[in-house]
Amino acid sequence: MEEKSYKEYLEHITTFVFDVDGVLTDGTVSVLTNGEMLRTMNVKDGYAIRSAVDKGYNLCIISGGKNDGVRIRLEGLGIKDIYLGAKNKIEQLDDYLTTNDIKSENVLYMGDDIPDFPVMKGIGLPCCPQDAVPEIKSISKYISHKKGGKGAVRDVIEQVLKVQGKWSGFYSAQFD
Repeated sequence: MEEKSYKEYLEHITTFVFDVDGVLTDGTVSVLTNGEMLRTMNVKDGYAIRSAVDKGYNLCIISGGKNDGVRIRLEGLGIKDIYLGAKNKIEQLDDYLTTNDIKSENVLYMGDDIPDFPVMKGIGLPCCPQDAVPEIKSISKYISHKKGGKGAVRDVIEQVLKVQGKWSGFYSAQFD
């Protein structure tokens, strides 16, 4: 049986689920002398996230990391469902999907490393950044040409919204 192109899945996506470190960030952490860990996120990814929220898509974050700055940034983009400190990502995803009555085949999940593997095996469109580990690349239906923290999130959101006729690359209201 011929494998479907990832593009055939795009029109059915209603929900985006993202890992943080290595997906929304480049995976590096700067550690300050007080132990605080700083991460860098891409504003273009943020624009796409905000666009998806504004268009009514479900967005969820599931990350093993715990950082109040990350939570504040993501809440500022309009994401309400943020699971940080996730020990078992499948439990968080199952809870989220059940609570919101979302079918797994309508989910695009982007992860980059081994903790994402079990979650990605059970959803409709598993994706990863270009610099994900080989195990994650092997189960991804789409591998972005962008690296984690460098536009991979924007890449997948923009593709889904374009296929569904909901991407507005230019918002004239911003310039009125």
